[in-house]
Amino acid sequence: MYVGVDYYPEHWPETRWALDAQMMQKAGFNVVRLGEFAWTNFEPAEGCYDFAWLDRALEVLARHGIRAILGTPTAVVPAWLAHRYPEVMVVDKTGQRRTWGVRKDTCYSSGVLRRFSQAITTALATHYASHPGVIGWQTDNEFGGSNDCRCPACQAAFQDFLRQRYGTLDELNRAWGTHFWGQIFRAWEEVPVIVDTNGQNPSACLDWQRFYSDQNVRYQGEQVQILRRLCPRHFITHNLMGLAPDVNYFNLARDLDFVSWDNYPVWGRPEVRYDAALAADLMRGAKHKNFWIMEQTAGPCGWGSFNRNVRPGELRAVAYQQLAHGADGQIWFRWRTCTAGREQYWHGLLQHDGKPNRRYLEAAQVAREYHLLAPLLEGLSVRAEVAMIYDYDSLWVTRFQGSFEGNDYREQLKRYHRALFRAGIGLDIISPADDFSRYKLVIAPELHLMPDALARRLEAYIEQGGTLLADVRTAVKDGTNLVHDRTLPGLLSSALGIAIPEYDVLADKAEIPLTQGFAGHKATLYTDWIKPTTAETVAGYDAWWLTDYAAITRNRLAKGIAWYVGTIGNTPAFYDGLIARVLADAGITAPLTPPPGVEAVVRSGQGRELLFLINHTEDCQTVPVPTGRKELLTGTTTATTLTLDRHGVAVVQLR
Repeated sequence: MYVGVDYYPEHWPETRWALDAQMMQKAGFNVVRLGEFAWTNFEPAEGCYDFAWLDRALEVLARHGIRAILGTPTAVVPAWLAHRYPEVMVVDKTGQRRTWGVRKDTCYSSGVLRRFSQAITTALATHYASHPGVIGWQTDNEFGGSNDCRCPACQAAFQDFLRQRYGTLDELNRAWGTHFWGQIFRAWEEVPVIVDTNGQNPSACLDWQRFYSDQNVRYQGEQVQILRRLCPRHFITHNLMGLAPDVNYFNLARDLDFVSWDNYPVWGRPEVRYDAALAADLMRGAKHKNFWIMEQTAGPCGWGSFNRNVRPGELRAVAYQQLAHGADGQIWFRWRTCTAGREQYWHGLLQHDGKPNRRYLEAAQVAREYHLLAPLLEGLSVRAEVAMIYDYDSLWVTRFQGSFEGNDYREQLKRYHRALFRAGIGLDIISPADDFSRYKLVIAPELHLMPDALARRLEAYIEQGGTLLADVRTAVKDGTNLVHDRTLPGLLSSALGIAIPEYDVLADKAEIPLTQGFAGHKATLYTDWIKPTTAETVAGYDAWWLTDYAAITRNRLAKGIAWYVGTIGNTPAFYDGLIARVLADAGITAPLTPPPGVEAVVRSGQGRELLFLINHTEDCQTVPVPTGRKELLTGTTTATTLTLDRHGVAVVQLR
């Protein structure tokens, strides 16, 4: 079990390094991440490399039993590089070339940038390939975000991307529907960059987002190829950003040994960390493997101003939530709060003064506990019977053409994920290309883009005994973002046993009461006007113009069952009731039902099963648990209930 901190020896006098390493060792830390922003330190002038300072830092750390993950330092180019080769900088939507001075502001289509990136990666990998203190690499830092470039090189690369994707201009014109507004292309050179996703062709906007994502994947891939060749003993990972929407993480993860991610769930008032749980499940799903936390909340976060501090016990609870969801290594960001630069208020375990404090001691407690748990955790992960499809194409197209006001793809996923969280049910987040047959239940929120092949795979999954839950705006468009010329839900109509001849928005947050099995709940934002064919009506609308239509349906197909939800429920209780019924159909039960605000997650494997309980509230909580089991953090034996202090955690060995 690796536990540690992100460390920046270049920020501090060399005379301080030994004390830092000694304090880390005393806390039980055994790993640091280093160097991801140190390109200018490694290459102070073009082609002149200096690794001596990092060699000395690694030597100090090694004397205290601390090993290192090195970052390829390409997230911030040196000032000399941007000055001498200005073409490496991003051109923004207005056509203005960005001024050097931030981070992640370089163009991945630039041949100059790629050449220098490969050169520094090669130099680092060559120097540290056999270093005993180095165990792995992190590529770059947090791909995606601010480097969406519109320079001539990106336009040419986009045109090449489209040539490879569509082959001919005729096929591109068909796929984009360029007959609308007379936007037909007669030459590849006529294809522009996309600067206005609110006004330009929706199919072009989708392909631009795909292109941007693929540029990140390619840029990383060039570094990975070098690292694989020169450092075959080292693992390679990248610190993803959870639910960040700009890069397809399933694609980015392909070249990695495992993914890592940066977890900062503490901002406003204390609350249940639903989003951190969803992000962790997505990170585990990116490769169907356990993951690492490469940056984790260590104190108040902020750039211009800082948010609240972690409360006593909260830092530990944040860490245990990720351990429960499959984290096999955790690193706090950062060791010591910086006195200079943009992140002066992004606090580490230590304050600016560098002295041991409450957060340091709490992190040390976590490290001690993790090392005690490590033998039992090896080979364990979340073994889920439920999967939820996360489709980046549907996410992207609904960002720039949302169908109805208030529609948010990620919020739709959260509604179901949170209901499963409250029910004590673990799940996997999977891509549309994954194998559905591994799961008893597949939840497919708003699969807006529905290529025919995906529809057929979902239908086959139901026929073979699976339970599917689909909902609003399913199968609206094809794989190129053109609207299907079929009655909704298109090719899934037979499997779902419904037709949707019309639909409507509920403007101004209006609500309509539901009937039958969901009486007492209300529909909001949107309504599908569902006509059941073979499906049974589970709920209808209590509105005079909708009395002939269903709101929620359930259909038997061969060995399986398909649910369709044609609206948005107005409360979490709606989704709790829905998920309870769907889980019953799928034959899935929770090991226990936690009280509100308590999370229950099971990691299993190797003949062992550990139940993690995390109290996200500031009240003591009593949790029903199996009797006669060992609680591993205290060494006690469970009775019928277990009490968790505020922000308390427990780990119960079920078998």
